[in-house]
Amino acid sequence: MLKNEKGFTLIEMMIVMLVISILLIITIPNVAKHNSNINNKGCQAYIKMVQAQVQAYEMEHNKVPSLQDLIDEDYIKKDTKGCPNGKTVTIDSSGDVTAVDSQ
Repeated sequence: MLKNEKGFTLIEMMIVMLVISILLIITIPNVAKHNSNINNKGCQAYIKMVQAQVQAYEMEHNKVPSLQDLIDEDYIKKDTKGCPNGKTVTIDSSGDVTAVDSQ
């Protein structure tokens, strides 16, 4: 008597692997492309947060703070290194927060 063994043949497994490979080839470049967009959005959000802390500092101390002033007074965390996209946050003399390329 022959047993009726159910399972995948080698051809079926190769077809499944081909489909999975094609899906990976399509999705990986899209994810990498969106990564820089995500980092830029994170940088914009960080700038807005620092700008809000600058305004809070100005209301309490009646002067425009430096980034170090914000860190010393615990308005922002010391271990915060800047934007996720590698840009450095600066505060100008009027209190405007911008991100500049790190050198």
